[in-house]
Amino acid sequence: MSRELLILRHAKSDWASGAMSDFDRPLAERGRKDAPRLGKWMRDQGLNPAYVVSSPAVRATETAKAVVRSLEFQAKDIAFDERIYLAHLRTLLEVLASCPPDADPVMLVGHNPGLDELVEYLCEGELPLSDSGKLMTTCALARIELPDDWRKLPPGAGELLSLTRARELK
Repeated sequence: MSRELLILRHAKSDWASGAMSDFDRPLAERGRKDAPRLGKWMRDQGLNPAYVVSSPAVRATETAKAVVRSLEFQAKDIAFDERIYLAHLRTLLEVLASCPPDADPVMLVGHNPGLDELVEYLCEGELPLSDSGKLMTTCALARIELPDDWRKLPPGAGELLSLTRARELK
């Protein structure tokens, strides 16, 4: 048996917003356009998460809410997990291990460099980079098939089914 993981990097944030901290940085105008566009694309593809867990940072929260507005998922049901904010691989694996075992698919919304590390760990081998040479660009969605037991995910446990970047959607 297997289940899917959708890994979503937050949309483009506004560095010039005047936010007092990195945590409080909101989405930029492009991010506010890309996140709903990706959500509509997900709806058209039939990608409706059963469980969404997100970093509570403002840019991740805004992204998660904008994406799920187009889906059969209520924004009020998003689980916010402080461990995801600026997390690296080991912590993200712990977050996945704590997701409900019957949720399929799960969508994890977070930040780089941790999401790059997670995708590279789960899907060893050559991965599709953007024209700028990046893996998880802002508002990118990696769709990964994994074994159904996420308590211990070894390197290469997943198969990358697709990697979609909102910026590349028409």
